[in-house]
Amino acid sequence: GHLGPGSHQKVLMKSGLILLIVGHLNFITGALVHGTVLRFVVTPRDTVSLQYVIANTASVITALLTVSCGITALMLSRYLTPATLKWALLSLSTCSVLCCLSCLLGLLVAIGLTLGNQGRALLAPCAIPNTALAPVSRECPFDPTRVYSSTLSLWAVSLLLESMEIVFSIRCLLLTLQLLHL
Repeated sequence: GHLGPGSHQKVLMKSGLILLIVGHLNFITGALVHGTVLRFVVTPRDTVSLQYVIANTASVITALLTVSCGITALMLSRYLTPATLKWALLSLSTCSVLCCLSCLLGLLVAIGLTLGNQGRALLAPCAIPNTALAPVSRECPFDPTRVYSSTLSLWAVSLLLESMEIVFSIRCLLLTLQLLHL
């Protein structure tokens, strides 16, 4: 059915707020992964660590895109008339959906690679044969036993957030299409 302007505003406002929150959370998650792990493991020669950084950077950028999508949705929920806002939200939500999808794939690949090589790239800075017994040493910038599980769990959180971003960006997209009568 066709929604009235009042319900459009409510849905836009809710979606906008959720996108804002989820975008910020995802940004923080990405920053945490980068700050605690990835900045130690990047070696341009290692394709795995390069993939990690690309996937992670992409999700941080996507998070910013999601936040701007949320802000635009909130603005549009206040002022339903401006066509420029509608077109802005249409393009932002479209980009957001596409970027989130590619980030989801990137993160899935990163998780797959990590599980596949038992975190070899993550533990590369710690040149210790047996990582299970390794204490935190001067060579190792982090606790090798924790880095594997914490990176994977942060990525899992990121995956969940990306999925939410996709759902609500699509909601904004569909709403905007209705508002533009396309």
